[in-house]
Amino acid sequence: MALKIKFKMPTANRQWASMLLRIVLIVIAAAAITVLSVGGYYYFKYEHIVDTRLQQPLFANTAKIYAEPREVRPGQKLSVRLLADELRQAGYTTAGAQKESPLGTYKQDNTSITVYPGPQSYHAQDGATIQVNGGVVDSINDDHGQALSSYELEPLLITGLSEDANRTKRRLITYDEIPQNLVHAVLAIEDRRFFEHNGVNYWRMAEAIVRDLSTGQKQQGGSTLTMQLARGFFLTPEKRIKRKIIEIVITFQLEHRFSKKQIFEMYANEINLGQRGSFSINGFGEASQAYFGKDVHQLDLAESALLAGMIQRPNYFTPFRHADRAIERRNLVLDSMVETGAITKDEAERAKEEPLHLSTASVDASEAPYFVDLVHEQLLQRLGERDVNLEGLRIYTSLDPDLQRVATSAVENTVHLVDEQVDKVHAREKKLGQPYVYPQVALVALNPHTGQVLALVGGRSYGASQVNHAVAHRPTGSIFKPFVYASAFATAVEGTPLQGQDKLFSPVTILNDQQTTYEVGDKEYTPRNMHGEYHDEVTARYALQWSLNNATISLASMVGFDRVAALARESGIKSARATPAMAIGAYDATPLDMAGAYTVFANGGMHLDPWMVASVRTSTGDIVTDFTPTSKQVLDPRVAYLTTNMMEAVLNGGTAGRVRTTMGFRAPAAGKTGTSHDAWFAGFTSNLLCIVWVGNDDYTDIKLEGAHAAAPIWAEFMKKAVELPQYSDTKEFTPPQGVEMVNLDKTSNLLADGACPDDYTAAFLDGTAPTDTCDHPPDRRNLLQKIFGIGAPKPGN
Repeated sequence: MALKIKFKMPTANRQWASMLLRIVLIVIAAAAITVLSVGGYYYFKYEHIVDTRLQQPLFANTAKIYAEPREVRPGQKLSVRLLADELRQAGYTTAGAQKESPLGTYKQDNTSITVYPGPQSYHAQDGATIQVNGGVVDSINDDHGQALSSYELEPLLITGLSEDANRTKRRLITYDEIPQNLVHAVLAIEDRRFFEHNGVNYWRMAEAIVRDLSTGQKQQGGSTLTMQLARGFFLTPEKRIKRKIIEIVITFQLEHRFSKKQIFEMYANEINLGQRGSFSINGFGEASQAYFGKDVHQLDLAESALLAGMIQRPNYFTPFRHADRAIERRNLVLDSMVETGAITKDEAERAKEEPLHLSTASVDASEAPYFVDLVHEQLLQRLGERDVNLEGLRIYTSLDPDLQRVATSAVENTVHLVDEQVDKVHAREKKLGQPYVYPQVALVALNPHTGQVLALVGGRSYGASQVNHAVAHRPTGSIFKPFVYASAFATAVEGTPLQGQDKLFSPVTILNDQQTTYEVGDKEYTPRNMHGEYHDEVTARYALQWSLNNATISLASMVGFDRVAALARESGIKSARATPAMAIGAYDATPLDMAGAYTVFANGGMHLDPWMVASVRTSTGDIVTDFTPTSKQVLDPRVAYLTTNMMEAVLNGGTAGRVRTTMGFRAPAAGKTGTSHDAWFAGFTSNLLCIVWVGNDDYTDIKLEGAHAAAPIWAEFMKKAVELPQYSDTKEFTPPQGVEMVNLDKTSNLLADGACPDDYTAAFLDGTAPTDTCDHPPDRRNLLQKIFGIGAPKPGN
């Protein structure tokens, strides 16, 4: 028989146990009431805050800046694949796609591509078929089969304006545009149970709390994607218990209001992914462009893993500065993706072998930030107080992205040559360890026949300085001199000899290059020639070719200082005043002003105001306003050509001769060096005009000539520019009717014949060229000399 033992708890103990249970229950109830009360308080308090925030757009719909449309012409080297790639970059989709783009669609085969602009296209809805044969555009036909001489593609997006004072950049994307590899990479490294939990991963949060308590530091966040999003939208990143409670409350609200895909899409657009130059990169859309130069849907597995890995510490893991860290972190993400089953181990190992295919283009090259800043300023001026940035406007501009990359590359690849010269100038300071400054740079490139600003560089590096030197007022130096000679040619066209002359002005008019003192008000002005070298008498052509100061001022005094100043002001050099110093560039203008001023020479005497904005449209493509460039005929076409012809001599054997002999630029061109406190070079071909300025921010003398500091940058730019299809068809400058080309002997400046083979070609207004030949010079002796046979006949000068 089994023995049964009964144990009876003493009555007193049972009472204590019951009391303890009541206390525990009361504490639990009190805690629950407290949590519910506090949670409810914060829930309803922040429900209003969340409601208010969500009534506004989650992200600023910033204005988008677009490039000029690419013009396709028969004969250009282009493939069907490249044309299709550009259309996709512009936002087109394939015809018949499940969701066709309102911008337009296209259809392609092996030898042709047909373009169908949509209702939101920049262009009218006129399509075209482009036939390509052997990598060259063979023909272009419109919708009705009619042959076209050219066709413009949809403009490409350059960038969006930054959102705020923090210079935030983002390109908004949808969930469907995000490649699945990127989704899986983010989930693997940041929040593996994102699609399963209700916004809070309690186990992960508990682990983070334990680690914080054990280390005594608040480092482990344990935040889910939704919690990170809540923090990014509504809170600061500080780590306090109160803030964590609020974060959880807002997380619940977001989870209640949005689907998981919507939350991930918001996260993908909000997350910070580092800095590029002075801009903050936010969202995967902007990051894919910044780091890889491609749209987000084009990212491969390795690139997706790298971006996902940067989320934790974007500046620490930035591949531009810390490639080893970035690769190590990327590989950790790939391993995490293997653990979650998103990819196989073999796929991970292949991705780990991939090098970093980072975009080589700098911010200055790919996003033209100095140009974009100017566009923004112009829009604010022209459209008044409207909030240009927050309306989602489409801004169509003049920029050529290919040429912008060339311009930026030219500055980056040659500025070290300028710095080396500066080091030599300041060798003593360098030896003693004393500070000195390196100069800044600006480059402006125009289409000389339309005035559109094709490329613009405002400084050495936008990240280092946002001061735009392309619009900084600086003394123009000798690039002003062509306006003196143009004024003189204008008197010849009018049939009026210069003061003190009996013949009309021509390239062989003799000028005085002796050092001369001029009275300006109650002061004396005595200009010096470069290097202190003076000549008694020189031809006008020689004076411009070798940039002789005294000869040029002498010519300006014969023309009339007021007349030269008037031409300069009509050409856009508004500061010009009628003084002797004006003739050699003492008054200031911006590089952009000078680019516009030089259009009078490159464009047959027609001055064009440089322009950057063509059209402003709504986010759906409706026209807000179009801008019409302004132009004015300020010179006779003959005057423009005659001056241009003399500027050709500057490159072919004058102060800029090194552009040909040393720097290897061969295309037909005209130009002028300039040296004041700064260094300049202004030059143009038949289809491209470029101004380069180099100078110190503190206005101290750079102590370098334009031929040595600015001309190398100009030559580097122009050499690469003429290799682009759109600028490769440079032509010789064509003389207009009323101008004749004449061969002259270099020694006598008379007509060359077989007896004088050392000759050159110069342009003359009809009726102004020499009539005597070099072997029969005119007899310049006076009457008595001729009667008594005294002296030999004097050759022409």
